[in-house]
Amino acid sequence: MPKPLIIQGAVLQQSGLPRPYRDSAPLAIVELELDPPGPGEVLVRIEAAGLCHSDLSVVDGNRPRPTPMLLGHEAAGRVVECGPGVDDLQPGQRVVMAFLPRCEDCAGCATDGRLPCTTGSAANNAGTLLGGGLRLRRAGTAVNHHLGVSGFATHAVINRRSMVPVDDDVPPDVAAVLGCAMITGGGAVINAGRPRAGDSVIVVGLGGVGMAALITAKSLGLGQVIGVDAVPDKLEYASRLGADAVHPPDQALELGLKAPVVIEAAGNARAFETAVALTGAGGTTVTVGLPAPTAQATITPLGLTAEARTITGSYLGSAVPARDIPRYAQLWRDGRLPVESLISSRIELADINTALDELADGHAIRQVIMFDPA
Repeated sequence: MPKPLIIQGAVLQQSGLPRPYRDSAPLAIVELELDPPGPGEVLVRIEAAGLCHSDLSVVDGNRPRPTPMLLGHEAAGRVVECGPGVDDLQPGQRVVMAFLPRCEDCAGCATDGRLPCTTGSAANNAGTLLGGGLRLRRAGTAVNHHLGVSGFATHAVINRRSMVPVDDDVPPDVAAVLGCAMITGGGAVINAGRPRAGDSVIVVGLGGVGMAALITAKSLGLGQVIGVDAVPDKLEYASRLGADAVHPPDQALELGLKAPVVIEAAGNARAFETAVALTGAGGTTVTVGLPAPTAQATITPLGLTAEARTITGSYLGSAVPARDIPRYAQLWRDGRLPVESLISSRIELADINTALDELADGHAIRQVIMFDPA
């Protein structure tokens, strides 16, 4: 039997610890054993991993996951070794992780991205890889995988269907952001909102996903792109990224702003209500944020009927990663999509608990953990 690889990673033992996280330290940087890749799997050396609200929601308990769990779902790295049956990747090749794999056989995969993969979702909820089972241990105890990736580590074993290759000209930090923030925010605009020529787009909630939606809308050369957020620093940042106008939520409502496409990327009920109110007659509200399971919102159904408005959900940007990640990489390559501008800081793995506080306080767009090259 091949020996496991000894790696370092950030493991969550228990959700719901009190803040500040820099003191309670919910993520412990520890040594783990990582088994070699099995059939259909790939060993990857992680180069960069982004910190996302979906990670925070596991830490604070809003998204219960089986623990202990090695977190991290937005990552990029280099192929080290391919397991049996993987013959389309080579060692040294850069890959972007896709946290919702697509088995290509289920009913969800037949919807061209509109619905998640049923098999992949089941594996993610169970804390396993797509093919089943666990590849991680700590002191003899099995450790669960986060969304099939577990990217807050020096290395990961990942199913081939949970990654997309990119060319070497895409830097690792940019590549990592393509796999969650860009594919989710950008897809909410392109795949779910589907704005037409001249349409304005309003983005409510300007975190990493919201900013990705904003720069994607700008890249399409449509009408006005307007950012809405309660945090003044994020409004200023959105202006620097090219937003034609920015407003706090109350001001946007008082001005009576309307747009044919409105993206809600904040993940809370108030933001959802605001997004619906800002959607014009015949328009579409796309909700991509993930609120707490207990969150409730109030809207007026008459407005939907009388104005023929639509509300649609978009998980992972209604994306097919193998199709969409190369699309965003090319837009970046062409100078139309400034993905690197979404990165508010580059940090080390040891800084991860303090980074969770920055994220929870609304001070960060995308913090990216950079790993030392081999």
